[in-house]
Amino acid sequence: MTVESQFNSIAQLYDKQRPSLIPCLSDFYGVAIDNLNLSITSPEILDLGAGTGLFSEFVLQKYPNAKITLVDLSRKMLDVAKKRFSSNKNINIIQQDFTTFKGEKLYDAVISSLAIHHLEDQAKAELYNTIFSLLKPEGIFINAEQVAGESEYFSRLYDKKWREKVEASDLNREDIDASYERIKLDKRTPVSTQIKWLRDAGFKEVDCLYKYYDFAVLYGRK
Repeated sequence: MTVESQFNSIAQLYDKQRPSLIPCLSDFYGVAIDNLNLSITSPEILDLGAGTGLFSEFVLQKYPNAKITLVDLSRKMLDVAKKRFSSNKNINIIQQDFTTFKGEKLYDAVISSLAIHHLEDQAKAELYNTIFSLLKPEGIFINAEQVAGESEYFSRLYDKKWREKVEASDLNREDIDASYERIKLDKRTPVSTQIKWLRDAGFKEVDCLYKYYDFAVLYGRK
């Protein structure tokens, strides 16, 4: 099953399941939004792999006048986003493979959440170069992502800890098993490798702002 079909199948349940599947959800998104510090009140923001628009909704709580472009391949996930932002004329939704998105303007910020880890390593590195080119000077890139450990030992540890929390959640057996199937499509990369790619792309300020086992918030400033 492809990434697109997997997420099409779960679109209606996606947001409801987030707290159970992301044990650190509050801090994970909280740190990302806390560090999206922009100098204008109505920034132009690009959300790559936007899904249902959950990350963009958090952005709008901080910047209610933001103009956000959401890009995702999954039509059903974007259908949820369209309902979410139906009354907001500042939201532009595009159904497209986000790795091929080039855009016609520069953005104050590019954000992504739980999407880039579905790409092969070369595609990730190429995407970081594209994102750098899409940002205005001093623009910010924030990637709230799932990552691999720095060794197989830590990757196994992360997986064990995550599964323990999922098993203890309020999800039913069918939903838990479905989540295990989805992560088989993941192609996670260690934080250290991704930080190097961001620096190689040209970002002058790069760091991992938050990490909880395999959940990390990566930051780059142009």
